[in-house]
Amino acid sequence: MNYRSVFDIIGPVMVGPSSSHTAGAAKIGRVARKLLGTVPIKAAVILYGSFAETYQGHGTDVAIAAGLLDFDERNPNLPDSLSIAEKQGMQITFTADKQTPVDHPNTVRISLTDGSEMMEIVGVSIGGGKIEINEVNGFSVSLSGSNPALLVLHHDRYGAVAEVAGMIATYEMNISYMQVSRKQKGSLALMVIQTDEEIGDDLVTGVSHLPNILNVAVLT
Repeated sequence: MNYRSVFDIIGPVMVGPSSSHTAGAAKIGRVARKLLGTVPIKAAVILYGSFAETYQGHGTDVAIAAGLLDFDERNPNLPDSLSIAEKQGMQITFTADKQTPVDHPNTVRISLTDGSEMMEIVGVSIGGGKIEINEVNGFSVSLSGSNPALLVLHHDRYGAVAEVAGMIATYEMNISYMQVSRKQKGSLALMVIQTDEEIGDDLVTGVSHLPNILNVAVLT
């Protein structure tokens, strides 16, 4: 394994016992909250592998609740996240699935809603506080959560990808990573675009007004 810095070895500064089970879990919950774009009122959390075996003892449930509250792993209120969520009227259920095989032991599926919009993601805590998002609303993706990203749900039509890329170019932004997933030809597709620069509201509005675009979410 190649480490980029000493923090890749010792892990992040955090509140909690484990970079994988606490810091990573909090980040996954926070990504779900950001992609929903608002405060969730309900969240259903399914834990797999090692998460399912040890989530209460290692505080994974507390950490995910913290993320859904938009707390990061350094927030001193993290240990009280479950009670804070309850006081705010957020209903969170946790299910330990010890039967379904997964590619990584620290895997979680989070489904949440604000009452009108819904979002479902599958995330993996890969160690050292680092995460990967492998699925968004049924689409296969590859997101680290460490770079600004634009998620664009659109009709699978000729020119849709080029128009979004062209819009980004008008803002003189560099695309560092791009992926397009679709369930079948000509139906719905999801673009995941990571950029070197922060993604502003003007760009989001511009992309939203392009033909064939259904929804735009930003992960920063």
